[in-house]
Amino acid sequence: MEKFDLVIVGGGVAGLVTASGSAQFGAKVALVEKESLGGDCLHWGCVPTKTLVHSAKVASLVRRSEEFGIETSGAQVNFEKVTSRMRSVQERIGRNDDPERFRKMGVEVIFGEGHFLDPRTFEVNGRQLRAKKFLIATGSRPVVIPIPGLKESGVLTNITALKLDYLPRSMAILGAGPIGLEFAQVFARLGTKVTVIEKMGQILPREDKEAADVLEVILKEEGIEIVTCMEVKEVKREAGGKRLLAAQCEIHGNLNLEVDEVMIAIGRAPNVEGLNLNIAGVEFDKKGIKVDSTLRTTQKHIFAAGDVTGLYAFTHVAEYQAGIVVSNALFPLMNRKADYRVVPWVTYTDPELGRVGLTEEEAKKQFGEKNIQVFRFKFDEVDRAVIEGEGHGLIKLVTDKKNQILGAHLLGPNAGELLHEFVLAMKARLPITQISQTIHVYPTLSQAVKRASDQYYRQKLFTGWFPKIARRLIRLG
Repeated sequence: MEKFDLVIVGGGVAGLVTASGSAQFGAKVALVEKESLGGDCLHWGCVPTKTLVHSAKVASLVRRSEEFGIETSGAQVNFEKVTSRMRSVQERIGRNDDPERFRKMGVEVIFGEGHFLDPRTFEVNGRQLRAKKFLIATGSRPVVIPIPGLKESGVLTNITALKLDYLPRSMAILGAGPIGLEFAQVFARLGTKVTVIEKMGQILPREDKEAADVLEVILKEEGIEIVTCMEVKEVKREAGGKRLLAAQCEIHGNLNLEVDEVMIAIGRAPNVEGLNLNIAGVEFDKKGIKVDSTLRTTQKHIFAAGDVTGLYAFTHVAEYQAGIVVSNALFPLMNRKADYRVVPWVTYTDPELGRVGLTEEEAKKQFGEKNIQVFRFKFDEVDRAVIEGEGHGLIKLVTDKKNQILGAHLLGPNAGELLHEFVLAMKARLPITQISQTIHVYPTLSQAVKRASDQYYRQKLFTGWFPKIARRLIRLG
């Protein structure tokens, strides 16, 4: 029986950050991972997909080069070199997740699949690890929904799509969420004919509809076919490796589509199988492990963080949660609580769609339509965006009557970077008037943030009763 202060199950971001922080505080830590350190983000998520997003962006810019006065013979995509660069980027970033680096910190890194023997003991490779505290950070995996023939057809997921050794001529992607749309634009820009099929009435169903609708128009203009309100009924494998996608919808009628590949990007499931959580006394459901605001499970000495909790499937949230676990697991008097009041995220299409807070519809339901204000500003009025040929999209702000930001939605160039000024304002409870009164460098894209905030004064000072009084005051001198 080996004894530890903390045993961590899962070597993704939440597990690695917790292991590093705990070891540096002097705790005796064991980190159990069944495959390799780095988790979904390094191997199948953020790192490889954003590398592909950038390669696809370069291909798009080369094709548009004449817009900028640069004559070329056109872009020719070498898919093998594109994926080779992706793997080299993964290798470089993955150096931070080298097991030896953690072992030098004092972390006992163990590779293998394990399970709880009881609430205080975890077994892996025949070794029994007993600990004062545990962290479950096993992440999540893509879900393949039970559509007849889908699994048998060799459907791709975000994992297997990254393993393709050829560029498909055509592809159907089921699901118009962030993963589906990012892959759709990547493959389309690299040369694949892409059709996106979404069951809901809009792409990115979690996002503000106005912003999502604008993005849909932009993607369609690039040549991506998008069909909403469409439910897939059957997928068949045909001769020559083709798949026949059959779908039905009362609005659009039937859709019969013949493609090289079918990819599914609909939902994720927590990795809890085989852990014996019932024996450990840890409650969970199909969404994930149940945790309280301190990230404790139903067993107070067992914590959970990251995708496995089913709360927010974002790397930056997993990192944030890990910091809370380090405090609460190691220091008895600490009782830090997670604050999800301000959680930003970004869909990495081009243009990017960044979001923090409530959508307009959510704000209306929560506060009442008369108690909110909506301000908009388009990127085609931002000089730097026009200079760079990226003048599409908009910023949409939702505030209360005191100008406190309830939600910010940015669809435009580098929206993920620009979003953080609104994130900070919400965190510090600063009204948009403070952003408006702050000097922003010209010409930068950040001018869009200021101009969107300026709309408060434009509406208040140049409409309604105020202009009439202002004119009288001016005439009086």
